[in-house]
Amino acid sequence: MPNQKRRKDLRNVAIIAHVDHGKTTLVDALLRQTGAHIFKEGEAVIMDSNPLEKERGITIFSKNASLLFKDTRINLVDTPGHADFGSEVERILRMVDGVLLLVDAFDGPMPQTKFVLKKSLELHLKPIVVINKIDRPSARPEEIVNQTFDLFCELNATDEQLDFPIVYASGKEGISTLDLNDPAVDMKPLLDTIIHRVLPPVADPEQPFQMLVTMLEYDSYIGRVAVGRIVHGMIEVGNQIVAVKRDGTISRGKVTKLLAYQGLTRVETNSAQAGDIISLAGHQDVRVGETLASPQNPTALPTVNVDEPTISMNFSHNTSPLAGKDGGRFLTSRHIRERLAHEAMMNVGIKVEEADGGERFTVSGRGELHLSILIETMRREGFELEVSPPKVIYKEMDGETLEPVELVVIEVDPGYQGAVIEALGSRKADMKDLRISAVGTVRMEFHIASRALLGFRGELLRMTRGSGVMSQIFYEYQPFKGEIPHRSTGVLIAHGPGQAVAYGLWGLQDRGEIFLHPGVDIYEGMLVGVNNKGNDLVVNALREKKLTNIRASGTDEAIHLIPPREMTLEFALEFIEDDELVEVTPKNVRLRKRYLTDNERRSARNMSKKAQ
Repeated sequence: MPNQKRRKDLRNVAIIAHVDHGKTTLVDALLRQTGAHIFKEGEAVIMDSNPLEKERGITIFSKNASLLFKDTRINLVDTPGHADFGSEVERILRMVDGVLLLVDAFDGPMPQTKFVLKKSLELHLKPIVVINKIDRPSARPEEIVNQTFDLFCELNATDEQLDFPIVYASGKEGISTLDLNDPAVDMKPLLDTIIHRVLPPVADPEQPFQMLVTMLEYDSYIGRVAVGRIVHGMIEVGNQIVAVKRDGTISRGKVTKLLAYQGLTRVETNSAQAGDIISLAGHQDVRVGETLASPQNPTALPTVNVDEPTISMNFSHNTSPLAGKDGGRFLTSRHIRERLAHEAMMNVGIKVEEADGGERFTVSGRGELHLSILIETMRREGFELEVSPPKVIYKEMDGETLEPVELVVIEVDPGYQGAVIEALGSRKADMKDLRISAVGTVRMEFHIASRALLGFRGELLRMTRGSGVMSQIFYEYQPFKGEIPHRSTGVLIAHGPGQAVAYGLWGLQDRGEIFLHPGVDIYEGMLVGVNNKGNDLVVNALREKKLTNIRASGTDEAIHLIPPREMTLEFALEFIEDDELVEVTPKNVRLRKRYLTDNERRSARNMSKKAQ
């Protein structure tokens, strides 16, 4: 509306893109250009500060940064690019007035590009298209611009949204330009475009205070910290505030600390006004999606809507014979319950429900990676737990069972396309598109049930010798697809406790891949390897070579062990079947049978047959 007051000295912008299209590197370039952060020698991707983000090279958590350019403060929000962390993107978009849509100058629009663009268009945000990585040898920016325009049309963008500005950039080189024929020198063209094309935030300091909580943090000194953008009014330290709950109830609090952003750091401030993105401490009973307001006008803002989870796992305390021997500090169900409740409060994409009288917890999320990041974080904090295989969440509608289906894009060298199509065909995938890219690789699009994808990423890497690239995103719920084969191999199960012996493992490696190094502790019911014949087999990994005083040719043959598979959490979750669990401790990831003894497993099979 024309009579709305706007803050001309401020811009709030989110950076959205598919995974690995260069969001975080571009933010680094903007921070370097404006001097908002002084980079040390060799320092890069400064926004990915979490240890897991540094190890995996991906952004997991949304982060805020602030920079000053031409007397205008620009608040930048870096968002994750992986589809599993879509809930982070959905809530962050409520804090901004415009988005930078990054598209790789070679890959073009990918599934997550479509997802984040759809969300931003629904909120009527002004997009700026940034064709990134123009320095790549195979870059094709003009062709990518046309593909991006087609994507806007497919998503029913308005005429105003279709009139998007285009900036060509390289975050790695720190350069940008509005015309490919003009030399790219620095990031000023992109910064100018942000100031001229992103609307200043609506900000009327005279209205009563209102702020939508989009993120929560916890500080052991000041307690719960609410992060969000002030929509109306002003706030000062010491002011009384109320939290308006989703059910309309109200709880009171008092502002004890206000933090604003300068560069990458947060600094204390005595007051903030409409349009500012701040961190506010003082209210210990507020959750994501709720509204902080003045007591005089306790009115709720439209809440944050997050897509429902599609995958669930069961978490429980560690019951293996080696529980507590790997340095774990939190070993009981009570510890796990408190930690999961804290996670559900901070992360709106996670849902937690109790099962078996509180002994187990069903944790639901947006994908395997979403939940595996939570498990990895917990093990590093000192938790020991057991995790069941991931299961998709079904829906019942009009008497019909529906299951989640994903859009999958796979890019491989031409020699592997037949093997990939055959593998996905056996998993009941529907091919929707196949095209040859500019560099000769084959890009295929499939619709496939989420449960059929469990374990496929590792299989793809094996069949393409590590060269295959796969990205996926939730598409829609469709009728149940029927039974889908999962693992074709059996497992080798340890018959007793002790330490694995090289001679015993050497005798087993002809049967299939081994998971253990000699000398590691094992117990009855633990999985020591794969049985290629397809059935489960109880084996002796403790067998030692019997020594005699008789020497003959062949009795002293050398023991050559093939290096065992490195046991990662992702592989473990993809590999296990319904009757197996992953044991996660601060030092180890182990695979085990749900029932450790052979008699217990036989009894469980008999009970299952009777039930059927």
